[in-house]
Amino acid sequence: MDSSPVAPSADRLPDQLAHDLRLVFVGTAASTRSAALGHYYAHPGNRFWRTLHAVGITARQYEPGEFAALLPLGIGFTDLSKTGAGMDHEIDAASIDIAAFTAKIRQYRPRTIAFTSKKAASLFYRRPTTAIALGRQPRQADFPDVFVLPSPSGAASGSWTVQPWQELAAWIRSTSS
Repeated sequence: MDSSPVAPSADRLPDQLAHDLRLVFVGTAASTRSAALGHYYAHPGNRFWRTLHAVGITARQYEPGEFAALLPLGIGFTDLSKTGAGMDHEIDAASIDIAAFTAKIRQYRPRTIAFTSKKAASLFYRRPTTAIALGRQPRQADFPDVFVLPSPSGAASGSWTVQPWQELAAWIRSTSS
């Protein structure tokens, strides 16, 4: 597994955002591999793309290099840190920009956002990861519906469960009608 930190630079991965998306996936920051390749969830051990298809959010399994093809399907991507890269514990806290993330979400108004780790959600909510529940979160006024998913990273295999991803998929189907 490649976990060597990447030196900070300009945005590691471009936001994939547009107005009124049905779903935006939110990570903490790009992994080392994703930063190097310029693709979201690019490590071969990451379950993201397989799970997206397996739970029915996408009709087929996409490859990391096809991430931009999901935008026309109403699915976007962003991270809390646009300049950091590596595993969550390697990300410089100063690179986490909750205010910029919140402003983007309020500007683009997606229907639902899904944090792809409890760590990302804990940074957003400013609570310890132990206080973050998986699944749909209590509704906040003037903000999209929020889900917290277990990390699809192979490094997080010990806490993996597909159930919150299935819950998200059912929610997306119910709100897309």
